[in-house]
Amino acid sequence: MVPPKIVPADSGRPPRRREHTRERLLDAAGRVLVEQGYAKTSIEDMCAAAGYTRGAFYSNFESKPDLVLALFDRHSAHRLDQLEGLLHDPAPGAARRIGELLLAVDPQERGWILLFLEFRLDAARDPGLSVRLHEHDKAVTGALAALLERSGTRGDAQSLAVFLLASREGILARTAAGGAGSREALGACVDVLAELLPTLLPGLEQAP
Repeated sequence: MVPPKIVPADSGRPPRRREHTRERLLDAAGRVLVEQGYAKTSIEDMCAAAGYTRGAFYSNFESKPDLVLALFDRHSAHRLDQLEGLLHDPAPGAARRIGELLLAVDPQERGWILLFLEFRLDAARDPGLSVRLHEHDKAVTGALAALLERSGTRGDAQSLAVFLLASREGILARTAAGGAGSREALGACVDVLAELLPTLLPGLEQAP
């Protein structure tokens, strides 16, 4: 569903141990990045939070952007799994729940949204990083399109995936600050998406 993890061909450490180190680094780095933001977080900060050295970091990741993109891959995979569950067994109100899943900013996820937006702005000024972020976007879009196609979507699944992800990013940017205006914008967009989705995904029409 997302690009394969980069497993470096380094050292003689057993693969299972390398995977454990990588996951610990991702977990710790995710906490620090969400709390401090992308620009203010250094590789040293992430290593300290995980209890590892810079050597352990560079045995698993090429750079700070490389780690952040791996975090986004993992986060996207989790969201797609949630969406697949709703599409696989639609219950009454499934279209609205899908809209909320795609568009709502959970209080615990707000830091992730700000991190992603900050990273995208940084990539806009860095052509090399922009290419890598584009590859991430392309992989997530492809995975979502494949999921929609398996769900029997009408029309072009790829175009629908692009539309849904672009809508998600736009509304998240609009509502991340919270407040009455954010809630109004979110409610309106979820209402529209809840009406639109059953016309594109026949399986949702079975839900009364």
